[in-house]
Amino acid sequence: MNRIRPGVFAAAIAVLALSPALAQDYSQSYSDQGSRHHHRHRHHGSGGSHQGTPGVFDFYVLSLSWSPSFCESGGGRSGNDEQCDRERPYAFVVHGLWPQYERGFPENCAEPAPWIDSKLINSMLDLMPARKLVIHEWQAHGTCSGLDADHFFATVRSAREKIKIPERFVRLNDYTMVSPDEVEDAFVAANPGLAHDMIAVACNRRYLSEVRICMGKDLAFHACPETERRACRNPRIAMPPVRGG
Repeated sequence: MNRIRPGVFAAAIAVLALSPALAQDYSQSYSDQGSRHHHRHRHHGSGGSHQGTPGVFDFYVLSLSWSPSFCESGGGRSGNDEQCDRERPYAFVVHGLWPQYERGFPENCAEPAPWIDSKLINSMLDLMPARKLVIHEWQAHGTCSGLDADHFFATVRSAREKIKIPERFVRLNDYTMVSPDEVEDAFVAANPGLAHDMIAVACNRRYLSEVRICMGKDLAFHACPETERRACRNPRIAMPPVRGG
């Protein structure tokens, strides 16, 4: 969705091309249940966050994080052993399913958030590889969905099941340089109905950080020009290899 034009390459290489409104801070560590997360996400539209009313939003963003980038960019030094241990061969994992407005996004729609039990948390670890991540995503984003925790995480699972990871990105054994366009093209080709205005590739400095796919409340693919506008502008980005396994 972001076709790089001549003239932006040098600047894009030199700086973090993703705007502050969309960048993910890879040094984050996820909050314990019942406490507030110390890092405010800056990954949505330019309209910024609002506490919002549960269930009142326009569409979702399913964020798929390239786990090796998270771990190599500092996540592994932040006590995230569940995700970044050398024996954990994670590739694309679910970062979250985020309710969005056409401009901006709701966040922390119930304070304090309803408690979620360990059984539900553990049931999500195949998709979201850290307990604190599951808890944080419920507190910050799930509470804005208008769903209870069981139904919200069932929706997360349904959204993930809708997406086919392109074969070349199921697992990487070596460092790979890619362009945002080729990653986007691969996802569009692998997922019928997905178009270039429904997906964005995010980067954190020189690393591919996430692929973000927009979906309606019914999980049908959904155009999202604001998410597209904030996509990565670096011409080439790195994908570190999958760890261990």
